[in-house]
Amino acid sequence: MPEMYLDPELAAGLAAAPVRPFDASEVRYEDLPAFRKERAALVVPEASDERITITERHTPVRLRIYRPVGPPGTLPCLYWIHGGGMIMGNVEADDARLVEYALAVGCVVVSVDYRLAPEHPYPAGVEDCYAGLVWTADHSDELGIGAIAVGGASAGGGLAAAAALLARDRGGPDLVFQLLCYPMLDDRNETPSSFMEVPSWGRRENVFAWTALLGPSPDEVPPYAAPARATDLSGLPPAFIDVGQVDIFRDECLDYARRLAQAGVPTEFHLYPGAYHGWDSLVPDAALSRRAVRERIRALRERVAPCPSSPYGPGVGP
Repeated sequence: MPEMYLDPELAAGLAAAPVRPFDASEVRYEDLPAFRKERAALVVPEASDERITITERHTPVRLRIYRPVGPPGTLPCLYWIHGGGMIMGNVEADDARLVEYALAVGCVVVSVDYRLAPEHPYPAGVEDCYAGLVWTADHSDELGIGAIAVGGASAGGGLAAAAALLARDRGGPDLVFQLLCYPMLDDRNETPSSFMEVPSWGRRENVFAWTALLGPSPDEVPPYAAPARATDLSGLPPAFIDVGQVDIFRDECLDYARRLAQAGVPTEFHLYPGAYHGWDSLVPDAALSRRAVRERIRALRERVAPCPSSPYGPGVGP
C-alpha cells in the first residue's frame, strides 16, 4: 500500500499531543472502566463563558444542554452524540466544541450521555441516543427549540446516522439535517482504507470496538448498529459528511455519501488530505482543523435557520 501523506502541522501536533491516541494493544475489555476514568480525569473543564449557559437534565438518559444567552425565544437545536468508539468518551469532553457550535450557529446544543460497550452491547447505546432525541423533541417548547439536527463525531457520527435511520423508520422525530464528522459506520472492516497503517484509531482499535459492541461473531448486524449496512437510505435528512484521507473510515464514509446522494438525499462531502482520525480534536488549532470547523458551522447555519445574532456574523466562520 502506498505511503500516505500526512499534513505537516497535524503530524507535529500529534507528536506533541499530551494524550496519546487509544491503543487497543495496551487495553483489555476488563481494563476499560479504569481506562475511562483515567481519560476523564484529563479533560480540562471548559472555562465559564458569560455568553452561554450549560445545564443538565436527567431524563431516561443524561442530557447536557448548551444555550446562548440572549432574549428568550425559539432557537434551532443540534442534538449531539459524543465519540469514543462506543467503548469510551463522555459528554463533558466535547464542551469546547459544543460551546463553539452553539455560539457560532446561534443554536441550542443537546448532548446525550449513552451507555458504553462492552458492559452494554448493542442496542443499548443507540437506543439511549434515540430516547434522548425523542425526549428533546417532546420537550421542545420547554427547551425553547425549533428545528432539530442530529450530529456527532467518530462513533458519535455513526450513532447520529443510526438515530436518523431510527427516526425515519419509527415515524419521528423529524430531523432537518445530519452532521456526520468522520463517522464510524461499518463493522465489516473490508474497505481498502480499513487496512491502512494510520497514526490514530487503526484497524486493531476498530475491531476491538466493534467486537465489544456486537460480540466476536454476530449472526446478523442491523443497520441501526452499523449504518453502512442499511440497504435503503431514501427519506433521510440532508447530510454533511467529512473525513480525513488518512483515516480507516475514509472509504466507508465515501461510500455512505455516494449512496445517500444516489438515494436522493442532499449530501455534502469533504475529504481532507493529510488528516488522520480525530485530527480536529487532537490538534484543534491547526489550519486544517479550523477549516473543518468553519465548514461544519457554515453547513449548520445553512440547514438549521441560523440565529442572526451569532457573534461571528452571518456567513462568517470562526
